[in-house]
Amino acid sequence: MAETQRVNAGSVALGGGAPLVLIAGPCVIESGDHASMIAEALSTIAASCGMPLIFKASYDKANRTSLNSFRGPGIEEGLRVLDGIKTRFGVPILTDIHDANQAAPAAEVADVLQIPAFLSRQTDLLVAAAKTGRAINIKKGQFLAPADMKHAIAKVTESGNAQVFVTERGFSFGYHNLVVDMRAFPMLQSLGYPVVYDATHSLQLPGGGDGVTAGQAEYIEPLAAAAVAAGVDGLFVEVHDHPARAKSDGQNALPLERLEPLLRRLMRIAAATRETVTK
Repeated sequence: MAETQRVNAGSVALGGGAPLVLIAGPCVIESGDHASMIAEALSTIAASCGMPLIFKASYDKANRTSLNSFRGPGIEEGLRVLDGIKTRFGVPILTDIHDANQAAPAAEVADVLQIPAFLSRQTDLLVAAAKTGRAINIKKGQFLAPADMKHAIAKVTESGNAQVFVTERGFSFGYHNLVVDMRAFPMLQSLGYPVVYDATHSLQLPGGGDGVTAGQAEYIEPLAAAAVAAGVDGLFVEVHDHPARAKSDGQNALPLERLEPLLRRLMRIAAATRETVTK
């Protein structure tokens, strides 16, 4: 497990020997009340497990499979909801941006700006995000090898922002399938920046649901455990109180009631892994 530089996302430190971090929340803001309910539950669970939390939710899902799919409340209302959650629960906020013009307004609320996997090579987007001074999470494209991420990282760092980390979300493998290569974690960490595992989107079956993205949420727990054992700096997981009713990516979401036992297991694995490394 390579040592990575430390990145600060609001009050939460990621990498550089900091504790394992949880990035969690619903895929999309379905309503202000629902997002707040999930945030409250996550704050309580993460605190009870001793795990730092960054709350995530999207105000707009711009890359849905179908034109008719629910996208979210939009940037203005979405950022209002996220700002309320940040103020009420004292948690850092992560949200994704899809256009360079969204970087500055999103950065007024979000502590982390996330670059979607499909946009991980978009130079203007990366530069605009970097110039906000916020931490930047670049999701590795399904079409990129781990070493290729050095170029995406450089677009951020050479724009004057060293607060960047990378999220692994699997590789395209044939049609409607993604595969997680555990070798990717140390390969990405060798680039010198924190690495997060996305246990939700790596289990998508993109486009495999006849107009919607299917998924295999039943494998979240074993793959999350494997990634933590491999030494990742953080875990990204989307949760929902009723995944079958979720308006986006419900088939990939972890049921809320399963989060606490999973986190307790992951904390034990992280402690054992780090103890082994330091001996």
